[in-house]
Amino acid sequence: MSENVLRHLTEVLRARKLAAPDDSYVASLYRRGLDTILRKVGEEAIETILAARNGQPDEIIHETADLWFHSLVMLVALDLDPAAVLAELERRFGQSGLAEKAARSGG
Repeated sequence: MSENVLRHLTEVLRARKLAAPDDSYVASLYRRGLDTILRKVGEEAIETILAARNGQPDEIIHETADLWFHSLVMLVALDLDPAAVLAELERRFGQSGLAEKAARSGG
């Protein structure tokens, strides 16, 4: 089910690139440009951290959903397929986090 949600949401976000900014929050983000989208991702990251610090499960879930959503908006704005992120996570699955990090840093 989760992959279907991601696929459907990606399709909607791509369609919003063509929508009128007055009709769609996401279209308004695209119209305002990448810097606005990146600021929004940063804002949502901070709100997620604060929610986690407060320890309220509903708040953590809400803010994490906002962070993931705006991260998807960012990926689509950059013409990147969010499914590529899932593929990267799948590639890393079963690999030691320490080994994966060492491979990225060159040692």
